[in-house]
Amino acid sequence: MATIRKEIVIEANAEQVWDAVSDIGAVHQRFVPGYTLDTKLDGDYRILFFPHGGKIRERIVSIDDESYRLAYAVIEGSKPPLIHHHASFQVFAANDNESILVWITDFLPKHTEPEMRIRIDRAAQVIKQTIENKEKNRNPFSK
Repeated sequence: MATIRKEIVIEANAEQVWDAVSDIGAVHQRFVPGYTLDTKLDGDYRILFFPHGGKIRERIVSIDDESYRLAYAVIEGSKPPLIHHHASFQVFAANDNESILVWITDFLPKHTEPEMRIRIDRAAQVIKQTIENKEKNRNPFSK
């Protein structure tokens, strides 16, 4: 099994970052717009639609408001095809205006790691930019 751990430093407080992460039905608006086009919820499942016409189905495993942690698993439609996928996001306060979002992804097969790393790095840039831009637009007196 392969594991990718990505730390994303975001210029927003932990509550603001968690608010975006935990809004599981608005991934396409508040988390990775452009990277995903739409999000549909179906009970404990989330379906993400992508610009190239693809879609994935995820099971939401846990949303923990106390520890600011979201866990999910891709169960259908992944590219590259995965045998197993489980991931989590957890938000940690760095200071009053900065947070660290830790994204850990475990997956099989291991040989898909290079492509998975490219996708995670790209998504991390979008996440950072999206949350920071929203918070800067909300507070015109921020840096």
